[in-house]
Amino acid sequence: MSSVINRIFSTMDVNKRNRVFIVSWIILLILGCSEQEEKIRPEERDITASVYASVTVQPDSLYQVYAAVGGILDALSVEEGDALNKGDAIVKIVNNQPELNSENARLNLELARENYSGSNAVLQSLKDEILATRLQLKNDSLNYFRQKALWEQQIGSKAEYESRELAYSLSRNRLEVLEGNLGRTSNELRTKYIQAQNNYRSARITTEDFTVSSKINGTLYAFYKNPGEIVSTMEPIAAVGKTDDFLVEMLVDEQDIVQVKKGQQVLVTLDAYANQVYEALVSKIIPKKDERSQTFKVEALFKDPPATLYPGLAGEGNIVIGQKKNALTIPRSYLVNGDRVRTEDGITKVSLGLGNLEYVEIVEGIDKSTALLKPEE
Repeated sequence: MSSVINRIFSTMDVNKRNRVFIVSWIILLILGCSEQEEKIRPEERDITASVYASVTVQPDSLYQVYAAVGGILDALSVEEGDALNKGDAIVKIVNNQPELNSENARLNLELARENYSGSNAVLQSLKDEILATRLQLKNDSLNYFRQKALWEQQIGSKAEYESRELAYSLSRNRLEVLEGNLGRTSNELRTKYIQAQNNYRSARITTEDFTVSSKINGTLYAFYKNPGEIVSTMEPIAAVGKTDDFLVEMLVDEQDIVQVKKGQQVLVTLDAYANQVYEALVSKIIPKKDERSQTFKVEALFKDPPATLYPGLAGEGNIVIGQKKNALTIPRSYLVNGDRVRTEDGITKVSLGLGNLEYVEIVEGIDKSTALLKPEE
């Protein structure tokens, strides 16, 4: 390079200061020309766009078991991993007060039933009294009308006639009062009997609440309490879910959730089954966002699940949101500010289609013949 520079200067009449400037300029020119910028051109390839999500496997219909009442956990009726039928007892809770209340309610019910319809019922005594009053009224009626007929014939005394009339009126009024009492008493006793039935039924239900039962056919997956511990209505006792039906729970970032739809394919990998990919389909999108993680929960169902699954198995999922064959693509690293590329003619804006972590589809702005330069760092 020095010989080239000397030949150049031998033909030039310059002073020392200008010679230094020209040397620097020539060196930069030679170095710049020797460096060729890396160029690529868009290529056609099949592209699949997907949304990433963390995965947790859970049994279908998994729910936390709570007690309807508080007390002390007396006994576990089953063990973790046992199969359950709907209605099977899971735990029993000790509390004597509900049993006493149930017994008192039963005694009150028996008393109410006896008063309303038993052989020694209160109503029976009223009915007997009404029957006697009717007989008395009949007798007083005969005496009154007989005496009245005599009095109309001027036979007998007026005092005797008035006495018969008074007795007849008193018997008739007494019968009306007794019949009214019978109706009211019957209604009252019937109401008390129904109330006693309801109280007893309520007491029985409360007593049954101290035996916590399964709501589904499934498996007991976990106990959170041990015998002897205090149970409250605010803390779960156990976890129950389906035995053979598992679903994929995914947490999707809020920036991606709008692209997820029911029925989309999900490619699932589990840490427990390394190097194996399982296919699932999106079955449910939970619309409420988790404010702590800024994610949405999405559920999917396996098309062909692994032979053995356990609650809590973790992994990764990719929800396929689009596929295209022979798409015009460029490496994502060649994008400038998200929607521009650097060409030999300068910065050019492009329209994007599908994309993944490596490549992005170009819909408009450049073609296969366009040479692209790597963005300046």
